[in-house]
Amino acid sequence: MKKLIFRLLIVLVVLLVLAVAAVGLFLDSTVKREVQTLGSQYTKVDVKLNAVSLSLFSGTGKLTKFVIGNPQSFKSPFAISMDTASLSLSPGSVFANKVVIKSINVQAPEITFEADLTGNNLRKILNNLQETTGGGDKEAAKPAEAQPAAAKAGKKLQVDDFLINGGKIQLSVTTPMGGKSATLSLPQIHLTALGQGPEGITGPELAKVVLAAIEQEAAKAAASAIPELEKGALYMSKDLGKPGTNTVEKTTKSLGDFFKKK
Repeated sequence: MKKLIFRLLIVLVVLLVLAVAAVGLFLDSTVKREVQTLGSQYTKVDVKLNAVSLSLFSGTGKLTKFVIGNPQSFKSPFAISMDTASLSLSPGSVFANKVVIKSINVQAPEITFEADLTGNNLRKILNNLQETTGGGDKEAAKPAEAQPAAAKAGKKLQVDDFLINGGKIQLSVTTPMGGKSATLSLPQIHLTALGQGPEGITGPELAKVVLAAIEQEAAKAAASAIPELEKGALYMSKDLGKPGTNTVEKTTKSLGDFFKKK
C-alpha cells in the first residue's frame, strides 16, 4: 500500500510539472504573439520579438531579440533594438487580474535617434502610440466602443522596478545643408512603482511611460552634442565644406533649441 501511495505521489508530481510546463509554453507563445501583433498595431511600425522564455517555478523570464522599427519617413532600419531583457515576477499573479512584475532589466540596448528640424523618430512612434491607445486628441475624441479593445481592457500589470542600462544612441541629425551621425551613451533609465495602485497599468500605458523616458533621455543626449556640432567635430556641411560659418551656426543653434523644447 505504501509503495502504491508513493507511486501515485510521483505520478501526481510529474503531472503537475508537465501541467506547469505546458502553461509556461502557452504563456510564452501568447506573450510573443501579443507583443508583435498589438505592438505593431499601436505603434504603427514593425515590432519583432524572437523568443520569450518564462518559468512559473522560479518566477523568472527572458525576452530575446526585441526590435521596434522606424516610421516610413525615417531612414534608419530600427528605432530600438535589444538582444535580451530579463524579468522577475510573482508566479501566482500570472493567474490573477494583475500580474506583478518585480523587475525588468534591459542591458545595452541600441537606440536610433534620427532627428531634423521638424521632429524625431522616437517622438513619432510615441505620438502613434498615444493616438491608437486613446492618448492623442483624435483617439480621445472617439467613443469608447470605437477605441482598440486592448486599450480598454486586458491584463493589468504592476512593475516595481524597470532598469535600462548601458545603452547606446546612434544619433543621426539632418539639416537643410546635410547631416552627420555620431554614437552617444544613453543615460541610465530607472523607473519604479509603475501600476502599484489597485487599477494597475496596461501594456500600452507601460509602453508609453518607457518610450517617453527613452525619448527624453535621447533628446537630452543629442542636445548635449550640439556644441560639438557647432565646432564641426560631429557635423560638417556637405555644401560649404567648412564648419563655423554663420549659416552652420544658425542651423545648429536652431537644432539645439529644438531639442530643448522636446
